[in-house]
Amino acid sequence: MKRLWIYTMATLLLTLTACEQGVPQLGKNTVDDVVAAMTLNEKVTLLIGTGMAGFMGDSAVVGETQSLVPGAAGTTHPIPRLGIPAIVLADGPAGLRISPTREGTNDTYYCTAFPVATLLASTWNTDLVEHVGKAMGNEVLEYGVDVLLAPALNIHRNPLCGRNFEYYSEDPLLAGLMASAMTKGVQSNGVGVSLKHFAANNQETNRMGNDSRVSERALREIYLKGFEIAVKEANPWTVMSSYNKINGTYASESRTLLTDILRSTWNFEGVVMTDWFGGRNPADQVHAGNDLLMPGRAEQGKAIIAAIEDGTLSVEDVDVNVKRILNLILETPRFKGYAYSNKPNLEAHAQITRNSATEGMVLLENKANTLPLQSGIKTVAAYGITSYDFIAGGTGSGDVNEAYTVSLFEGLENAGYTIEKDVESLYENHIQAENEKNKPDESNPLAAFLPKNRPSEFVPTTAQLAQHASRSDVALITIGRNSGEFADRVLPGDFELTDVEQQLIKAVTQAFHKQGKKAIVILNIGGVIETASWKAIPDAILLAWQAGQESGNSVADVLTGKVNPSGRLPMTFPNSYWDVPSANNFPYEVLADQRRNLMGGDEASAKEVKNIDYTDYTEGIFVGYRYYETDRKLVSYPFGYGLSYSTFEYTNPTIKQVDKAFECTIDVKNIGTLSGKAVVQLYVAAPENKALAKPLRELRAFAKTSELQPGTSETITLRVNTDALASYDEHREAWVVDKGLYQFCIGQNAHDMVAQINISVN
Repeated sequence: MKRLWIYTMATLLLTLTACEQGVPQLGKNTVDDVVAAMTLNEKVTLLIGTGMAGFMGDSAVVGETQSLVPGAAGTTHPIPRLGIPAIVLADGPAGLRISPTREGTNDTYYCTAFPVATLLASTWNTDLVEHVGKAMGNEVLEYGVDVLLAPALNIHRNPLCGRNFEYYSEDPLLAGLMASAMTKGVQSNGVGVSLKHFAANNQETNRMGNDSRVSERALREIYLKGFEIAVKEANPWTVMSSYNKINGTYASESRTLLTDILRSTWNFEGVVMTDWFGGRNPADQVHAGNDLLMPGRAEQGKAIIAAIEDGTLSVEDVDVNVKRILNLILETPRFKGYAYSNKPNLEAHAQITRNSATEGMVLLENKANTLPLQSGIKTVAAYGITSYDFIAGGTGSGDVNEAYTVSLFEGLENAGYTIEKDVESLYENHIQAENEKNKPDESNPLAAFLPKNRPSEFVPTTAQLAQHASRSDVALITIGRNSGEFADRVLPGDFELTDVEQQLIKAVTQAFHKQGKKAIVILNIGGVIETASWKAIPDAILLAWQAGQESGNSVADVLTGKVNPSGRLPMTFPNSYWDVPSANNFPYEVLADQRRNLMGGDEASAKEVKNIDYTDYTEGIFVGYRYYETDRKLVSYPFGYGLSYSTFEYTNPTIKQVDKAFECTIDVKNIGTLSGKAVVQLYVAAPENKALAKPLRELRAFAKTSELQPGTSETITLRVNTDALASYDEHREAWVVDKGLYQFCIGQNAHDMVAQINISVN
């Protein structure tokens, strides 16, 4: 604290001296005047962050600026003589990530662990996501952070991507609208976001060197479209360039991507920053329009100055980037002198987390109305280590330092259920013994970012299960998965259930069925797993995702019927990994070796394995349901799928052309016995005489009803702009709308249509 006080006083004295000497001051003079007064070293310094604690040695600048908000991901350099303060940037997509404790005080600085992006996307409710963003942004503001490094919206190209939990969907429209809603919510607090990772960052394997080889059409229609939607609709303060190359050029060094497309075509006016340690050539990054190099290294500044001196980089390029950073600083709470409290309303935000999580949970199976739990059920036998060690969110920069996580058994107890004590004792003892064996290697600087070694699963004996079933009213079996930065998921044991997990589901279900009782599976996961081989065994399956710190309470709210599930899948669950269109163009074969290497295991080097230097996107635009529906490939659960405790009827579809758009309406009625919400999905099929190959149908709009009481209805209006029907023609380098007869289809999911209207486009 003494160092920070000295640093603050020195900054104040320098600023006062500068004012006395008539030096331009940011906020009092124009940005152009401030830039004109800057030395070249000052300009270059502003383009480079102050470094990252733990990765930059004992840099004094790192220590001083990171003391502003301990645990933040990075800061910019202050230039006191010109009235330019440092600003603070911090992770991440599921909530603010900062240190929960600080030296010299007993105060705590916990943040709320909100639901992961896959769950929020499963709500199909942009208003709800914006509400979550408002709460998240309030913590950013009150803890003294200026820019939140979120949301993330890369496409779910392959289910093994380790960071899919941070991303929203396999569909760019859904991903773009969710990211737009989150951006609006966070930025309503007067703080900024950093939309990431721009672009085609769809794997963690060799993430800093991999070349995403993708066609221009697929890039424009799939991998850039969500960013385009969010940029145009929500005006994010910053965008983060991705680690990977795109067709041979690093994203952070691509002027085509960062200037021609992002700025000239989409009219983005904010700052572009690198992902942490991203890119190779600082001068090329500056020329491309990558304004801020994070977290910052001294050699980057030397390289930029050397490029200016030898004429390979212009000072004009530097000035453009400097101006954008200064305009960003002008908008920040730190520049405006906001008196942050360090005391956001965590209790209120926990309630927002609990409520939002219930709306994104997806009911996958529900035989004979097993759920909601009947009133006679009092005692629950909870199986699976994850029932007692519930996973709130993923690892890495998408993790949050929250004060607590409500486990499943705690949530059930809070809801008034009794947990079968013998089952609880079995698992608690097993988990304690396993955790002793699996202590992480604290000497590894990446340890905090990597998934911890979770306890192995086990199956109680047949005799034990029989006793449990006799004393319990229902069985819950929780299957957990976690992943994060630096490593993708593995085959087969992470995507598929292990033999022990398969045996657990079978043995528990059989034991309870013998006594006329039900067994329910809870999936506490961040991304897709294989379900086809076992989904027929239990009586119900609830996809709970990773629901944040109130997870157990949220799950209990859905199981009991306090909340009627209305979540719908934002991605497809295939029958097999090998049905995925990118299955053979994803580096699944190196994942186990790479993870061992990162975790400090054997000496296997990922560099010695083939097919990690590049990834061919041979599937083109046929990602996810675009492929499965067009190729008539059977899946376990289609995109947009989800069950309800109620039933909805769709009637009176209409369509009309209004200016340069189509308006489609349909009446949705709750014909069930419980109140609930329905998701209306509008898919469009192109004319038969289309010029380019197109998917069978594509999502073009969606909406969620309000809470409909039994017997009540609501008219939903969906709007599709004519240009949303366009395809990108690479030969013409233009977006083209085919003329002809289009099919506008209302679906319960990507496979099941309930209404169709045809309309001609001339």
